[in-house]
Amino acid sequence: MRAVLDPNVLISGLLSRTGKPARILEAFSLGELEIIVSPALVSELERALSYPKLRTRIPPADAETFIAWLTAGAESREDRPDPPAVHSQDPGDDYLIALAAAERAPLVSGDKHLLDLADRLPVLSPADFLDLLKSHGS
Repeated sequence: MRAVLDPNVLISGLLSRTGKPARILEAFSLGELEIIVSPALVSELERALSYPKLRTRIPPADAETFIAWLTAGAESREDRPDPPAVHSQDPGDDYLIALAAAERAPLVSGDKHLLDLADRLPVLSPADFLDLLKSHGS
């Protein structure tokens, strides 16, 4: 199974090693999941991990190690130049929608404005994605 993970899910997996986002990262680590990234996604992740509020909880060296681990194992795709057919309330997240649509993969996010699009797009919460991953593996 393949998926695009919103940077908020990736960061949540780093912050709490026991939550659902951490279980998604564990599935990736075990080869049960392929994560799709793009330059814009990696850039947003790097930017977010450099925020002072996060730096106090995730040291820069750990952030760099995580990004290297993620990009080494993930499927890297180019950013989509075409806008998505369905837009988010936050235009800054439209690149995630376009990437997931182009790759025909679900978008996993904790953002309400993206989850509100679930009736039109395959956008799943981390919990719902874990259920799908579990049923896919059974």
